[in-house]
Amino acid sequence: MTKITILEPQKQLLSVVLVTILLLSSCTSDENSTIPLVQVNFQYNINLPEYIALQTVGGSVEVFGGSRGIILFRSSPDEIKAFDRHCTFEPSNTCGLVSVDPNRFTATDNCCGSSFLLSTGDVSSPPAIFPLKEYTAIFSDPILTVTN
Repeated sequence: MTKITILEPQKQLLSVVLVTILLLSSCTSDENSTIPLVQVNFQYNINLPEYIALQTVGGSVEVFGGSRGIILFRSSPDEIKAFDRHCTFEPSNTCGLVSVDPNRFTATDNCCGSSFLLSTGDVSSPPAIFPLKEYTAIFSDPILTVTN
């Protein structure tokens, strides 16, 4: 005959608390918390010649700002994305800087080889595991406002 042991309420509560702590400690609230927080508050008129590439979907421009610069990417007719160029793999490495690839849909860090999708900022090729840091980009044609 099999004996079934029922845990006392205190042991059950302790088990639930320990499992909860374990699960919460494995999560992070900000995946890019190691990328320096820099004040970003810029406006761009995409009708100006230096931003003309942003007038077509798939166009991108690298601009000053953020931690190591910002990539502006036209992801759809109504949306422009803004990503920090600071690579998320070993962010303390001063070499880590992503640049738009010739295919115009990814950006790569030549230092570690990590590649990121410009449509989402997600990693497309490791060793990075975290996406690029994204800034808030509000587009009201022809003005793009980028903030954090």
